[in-house]
Amino acid sequence: MTTPAVVFPIGEDRYAVAASTVREVVSDPRCTRLPTAPEAILGAFNLRGEVVPMFDTAALLGIGRVTGTPVAVVVNTAVGPAGLVVSGPPKVVVLDHEIGPSELRGTLGVYSVDGEIAVMIDVETLLAPHHTGLGGSAMAEVLISS
Repeated sequence: MTTPAVVFPIGEDRYAVAASTVREVVSDPRCTRLPTAPEAILGAFNLRGEVVPMFDTAALLGIGRVTGTPVAVVVNTAVGPAGLVVSGPPKVVVLDHEIGPSELRGTLGVYSVDGEIAVMIDVETLLAPHHTGLGGSAMAEVLISS
């Protein structure tokens, strides 16, 4: 079974999300810091009148921090859009079959893409309150009221 996906770099590694979850990609979004937000939340940005929270994808995965000029992959979640910051421009690919499991939190498995390895991210799991540093229903409040 093949899966359309959006693959992007985080540092030197490649990660992917299901293409069906991606709303759009924003290069260098103007982020407003949220002073009391957990470390993984970089802030929020305006996307044509809609305020979208922006997350450091590397921090959510537990692999450090995203550096350089950010690119936000805006994904749809059950509680609204969210921006996943990545290290560079993404590309659309078709993932064939899983070649192995991933031990990173919020991920589904490892795939081979154009001779490289890509780890598939489960967007809903990665953005769950216990991963983002937001407790209870605070995640929904940030996504909806910001």
